[in-house]
Amino acid sequence: MSDEAARVETFAVVRHPSGGPLPDIGRPGIALLLCGINPGTTSGTQGCHFAGPSNRFWRALADAGLTSRRLRPSEQDLLPAFGIGLTNLCPRTTTRASEVSADELRGGAARLRRLAADWRPRVVAVLGVTAFRVAFERPDARVGPQNDPPGWWVLHNPSGLNAHATPAEHAQSLRTAGRAAGLIVDA
Repeated sequence: MSDEAARVETFAVVRHPSGGPLPDIGRPGIALLLCGINPGTTSGTQGCHFAGPSNRFWRALADAGLTSRRLRPSEQDLLPAFGIGLTNLCPRTTTRASEVSADELRGGAARLRRLAADWRPRVVAVLGVTAFRVAFERPDARVGPQNDPPGWWVLHNPSGLNAHATPAEHAQSLRTAGRAAGLIVDA
């Protein structure tokens, strides 16, 4: 049995109903909870987070050193074995994140706070600065660690529709958050 398979057997995946087509992936005690904006149409159809063909999430996660290899979206249940959880601010599937209303984002922020209180990750990272600004009513928020609440971060949105960051920048921001969560230890 591979080390990865053994880790999967060791930790049960807790799926909390999110009111939409994609479950939250994680468990109490994960180190890093990553929160997308909402599922795209491909993700909604496949039932997997970040499943769009142009989405850079899975590549960036591997390039950051947070997983042992590039996982497929269908392998999302392996993430808790790496200390990582996944959720979304809004469970509703859309073609573009801009179709999500401010009220939906603010409601998602409240739900994310509850989930973080239940699972107690060291770091919660929202993947999308514009969505974070609206959801948490922080219009001046920037990518990186946030002072309020402590332990919360804003990272780049990995959607292929977001051209604001390169694949290397996605990986670097995930690596930095992973280091803060204790998942990456420099030699």
